[in-house]
Amino acid sequence: GEHVCSAPGTAAQKRTACWGLCCQTVIKRGRRKDRMESLQERFACLSIARRAEPSQEPTYLLELACAEPESPGGAGGPLVAVSCSDRSVRLHCRETLRLLGQCGGHAGPLCGLRFSPSSGSLLFSGSADGVVRSWDVRTPGSASPAQEFRAPASLALCSFDLSCGGAVLCGGTEKQEEDSYLVFWDVRAAGGAAPPLGVYSESHSDDVTQVRFHPRDPDRLASGSTDGLVNVFDVRRGCEEEALRATVNSESSVGCVRWAGRGADRLLCLSHDEGVFLWDLAQMDTAEPLSLLHAPQARQDTSLPGGATLDHFVGAAWLEEAETLLVLGGTNRGDLHLLDCGPGGLRPL
Repeated sequence: GEHVCSAPGTAAQKRTACWGLCCQTVIKRGRRKDRMESLQERFACLSIARRAEPSQEPTYLLELACAEPESPGGAGGPLVAVSCSDRSVRLHCRETLRLLGQCGGHAGPLCGLRFSPSSGSLLFSGSADGVVRSWDVRTPGSASPAQEFRAPASLALCSFDLSCGGAVLCGGTEKQEEDSYLVFWDVRAAGGAAPPLGVYSESHSDDVTQVRFHPRDPDRLASGSTDGLVNVFDVRRGCEEEALRATVNSESSVGCVRWAGRGADRLLCLSHDEGVFLWDLAQMDTAEPLSLLHAPQARQDTSLPGGATLDHFVGAAWLEEAETLLVLGGTNRGDLHLLDCGPGGLRPL
């Protein structure tokens, strides 16, 4: 619309003053726009949203392995080893949890950690890259492993364990075509890359998710698979068929296998869908049934104080001094519950 100038003076002077006022207004608006654009550029450079994001992907802790108290750990004392989702192994002081070093080099996700039963200075890590590596923890942070054990034909490993004497290593593989394998190595073999001693290939039809040597008998081995089977072997015997001593069926994917009982003659299985199964292997050569507990709905059937419910099972362990089979259960809120496992089921402690 028409702009009316109220400045004093002649018409010409008024027109000049009005024009100057309009120019000043346009200039101010232009400066304000420039300032806004400059401010937007500064915010874009600041990128608050981007800076508020983590600088890298979060690292998840997958598994812990504890060295025996008398085992060396450098200046930090006995060690706790942690496998991480970034494919590294971190070494912490057991007493203070101070980070002492880190081991790396695996090309696939980690599938387990074990300290050698015969030497607390040796830590073993297994990976889906088909390699088990041993590390000398007296020099934490070493870039090179002490030894490597490679599965044949680039088989991906799902699990591994060491015999109680620390002499034999066994790894369980993913299913490849129609077969899955148990691969054996001699840990005492000299050289950087030890060849396998042999393989079992007929006992499981799917991924071997658990391998557990007996805690006292170095020749006794249990394996579990997503095919639902838990097998027990005597590896002193010749071929695989002769070595297979017992097969029990959890009817669900096996997530955890543990030896238990006073003579370590019981076998516990936790399934991936939160079932609990317990077998008495002392009855293998008798007519008595092996099953002591068959609880495919154990999570739902376990009563907790205050009406709480379990969401998952974390793991299990046989406590020798207490003569108790301990199962650790958890909730999505982060609560942990200690449970006594026996033929009657699970009982909160």
